[in-house]
Amino acid sequence: MSNLIVIPARYESTRLPGKALLRQSGKYLVEHVYERAVSATRASGVVVATDDVRIVKAVKSFGGVAVLTSAAHASGTDRIAEVARMPEYQHFARIVNVQGDEPEIDPALIDSLFRLLESTDVPMATAAAPFDDVEEIYRPNIVKVVVDQRRFAMYFSRSVIPHDREGLSRDAPRLMLAGLYRKHLGIYGYRREFLLTLSETQPCELEQMEKLEQLRALYLGARIIVHDSPHAHHGIDTPEDYAAFLIRQGIHA
Repeated sequence: MSNLIVIPARYESTRLPGKALLRQSGKYLVEHVYERAVSATRASGVVVATDDVRIVKAVKSFGGVAVLTSAAHASGTDRIAEVARMPEYQHFARIVNVQGDEPEIDPALIDSLFRLLESTDVPMATAAAPFDDVEEIYRPNIVKVVVDQRRFAMYFSRSVIPHDREGLSRDAPRLMLAGLYRKHLGIYGYRREFLLTLSETQPCELEQMEKLEQLRALYLGARIIVHDSPHAHHGIDTPEDYAAFLIRQGIHA
């Protein structure tokens, strides 16, 4: 299988600097992600792509593979595209981007994206899940996605989509249960050629407005197939997120 998992792990983070190296659980945060990634059965390689030698050393300390990439990349897509261009990784036809702050990601979800790329001719795949809490629909930090009847993405937004003209406050719980509101999960699968095209294309105005790089793919006219996941995994963006992760691990900081 010509499938590669790349885990972009930038050292700097606005809300939680150095989070990849947090280790109160007994393992680096990026180590938890790496262990999940190597448990995916459809990948023949896993590599961490980082901008900091400290993360490279940490990954190598637990037996993982890491490469040092440019610190100038504006997005994870650009970082994994640099990896795809490296001679030792050019033979991989399909690449899944697993975020470096997703220590509880389900390996089966990763495999599902690889299966979509293997069985269809779509250039890009991602995932979505139901909302657990109706209040999340209103939060701009949580991205929403609308799909068509074939599960292709129609649009992604930080705004509330679809808009309920008859009164969102009244109908949101019903529409949430009906699956019309979907939470986008930040995992992406690419065919190698499309990943390189995407990274070489300037951001469009939609992407710049929403701060969502997947809109660049839609703007180019590419189809993005959306895997329907039964649940969302927990990402680590803040100290509170990490504390909650420790509790789920049975550790009380």
